[in-house]
Amino acid sequence: MSTFTIFLILIIIVSLLLMLVIMVQNPKGGGLSSQFGGGGTQIAGGVKKTGDFLDKSTWTLATLLIVLILLSNISLKDNYTQTESKLLDGNNMENTLPDALPESLPEPTEGTPIPDSE
Repeated sequence: MSTFTIFLILIIIVSLLLMLVIMVQNPKGGGLSSQFGGGGTQIAGGVKKTGDFLDKSTWTLATLLIVLILLSNISLKDNYTQTESKLLDGNNMENTLPDALPESLPEPTEGTPIPDSE
């Protein structure tokens, strides 16, 4: 498995986690923390400010996604090191063209259908 494939799998996983974290948040500031009994109050179970955790996890996952995309681009460039074509060199241009073009097309053999010319 190439490094690009590994980065691609990690990008997909981080993207799905980022979508999940964004979907849990409430756009009006309530989100998951309001489900447990209040905006910024401490819960008896020990959970503090769930909104802050979701906000930090969103920024962390977004930063990780950008870093993974940049690293995958670098690993993709490392896999393909050939930068120029042999045709652009100009050294072997005489070998790229045939010596002579055929004068006429070969005669069709028996059983070969002849296409209609329209």
